[in-house]
Amino acid sequence: MSLTAQSPDPAPRASGCVPRQLDQRPNGPFRWRGRHHLFYQHNPAAPVHTNVHWGHVSSADLVRWEHHPIALTPMPGGPDEAGCWSGCVVDDDGTPTAVYTGVDRHHTGLGTICLARAVVPEDETLTDWKPLPTPVVTGPPAGLDVVMFRDPFVFRSGGRRWALVGAGHADGTPSVLLYDCDDLADWRFAGVFLDGNDPVAADAFGDGAVGWECPQLYSTAGGDWVLVLSLWDGNPCTTGYLTGRLEPYGEAELRFAARTGGRLDHGRDFYAPAVLQEPDRALMWGWSWEAREQGEVDRVGWAGVLTAPRVVDVHPGGTLRVVPAPELELLRAAEPFATSADRRTVLPEAYDLTVTASGRTTVSLLRSASGAELTVVLDPDDGTVTLDRGDWPRTGREGSGPIVVRAPAGEVRILVDGSLFELFVGDRATVTERVYRRADDVAELVVTGASIAVTGWELVPPTHG
Repeated sequence: MSLTAQSPDPAPRASGCVPRQLDQRPNGPFRWRGRHHLFYQHNPAAPVHTNVHWGHVSSADLVRWEHHPIALTPMPGGPDEAGCWSGCVVDDDGTPTAVYTGVDRHHTGLGTICLARAVVPEDETLTDWKPLPTPVVTGPPAGLDVVMFRDPFVFRSGGRRWALVGAGHADGTPSVLLYDCDDLADWRFAGVFLDGNDPVAADAFGDGAVGWECPQLYSTAGGDWVLVLSLWDGNPCTTGYLTGRLEPYGEAELRFAARTGGRLDHGRDFYAPAVLQEPDRALMWGWSWEAREQGEVDRVGWAGVLTAPRVVDVHPGGTLRVVPAPELELLRAAEPFATSADRRTVLPEAYDLTVTASGRTTVSLLRSASGAELTVVLDPDDGTVTLDRGDWPRTGREGSGPIVVRAPAGEVRILVDGSLFELFVGDRATVTERVYRRADDVAELVVTGASIAVTGWELVPPTHG
């Protein structure tokens, strides 16, 4: 799929990303009849954060994406009148079923849990969906003083089907609520799965969040479970993960016993990821919002993209393991544009670059008219990788200062697709940022250091057919 930018600060155009829309928050990644389906929040009218529908694309290889008609549309007078918000898609006895947050015109931060079913489940494209007229959960359980309730995620454990829902309480405590939904039409509240008072969570995330959004859960071959959370402090803040175990609680409930955790992505432009559990792996897509003023968003007429798909797992100690999906290599040009012999070369608009170093190494990727550079510095002796993009400022309270990642730093892989910048520090950390190239910027690879291996491929949009 080719997405061609129409401005000097180009949009992603390759890397398996879906179209430029608002707001591109991923929903319901789903595997059905040999195809990956990916849904995403989409306002068909304007690049503003309202009127949320579910857009829909699918792919047989995670590279060539086919656009489909809008899957979910708000129903006038219905429980999702003010938007079809985040959720998931599951196989309900042979019928693909969307489980999502419905928001009506009178909502005060509390969503309902709604269902929509594929009309022709035998159709591999899943183009027709029928929403149920009433929610299966009309709001949070009584007695918990919940002031934020949204984003259902359905999973299986112990031969039963369960659901997580993101929540926040009036006293400022974030939590994830658990429901027994073995029958998708009949949900039973099964307690608080985990909350911000958990010492592992408190140590991993700090105390800034007042709600946990978009909970996602995946299992690993070693028996661990990984809980992925988007931290809400009144606005989208950052993302985190916790590794742990599912433990029985009482006669018919589960709880999450966390053992370690940390930042899911160290960048400033990554939020609300969605996970697809496959038999042999888990895939993750994140939402990379626009880090520029609304006037610029209005000018180009689109906002928000999805990251490239990532394979997520854990290391033996419980820390996150994350790498680009191997299918992305299908986007590489036949021959590399850069090898270890090339310390200086022009960079294409979209590329896949790997740098391995045994000593301190600086990788420059952009140069401004003033001579400032966007750099990635590997320091294996110090165990750090530093991204410095100070001359390419971004909006947002987080600013544009250098990002330092502490991890074994002998290798980085950099995926750049227009304005989307994804840095993989080995298989232990990621940094996602939006960097808007200006007309007078020079995109040139300059590598300085010793004992370096460099390989770079242009990412070539695949042809259809």
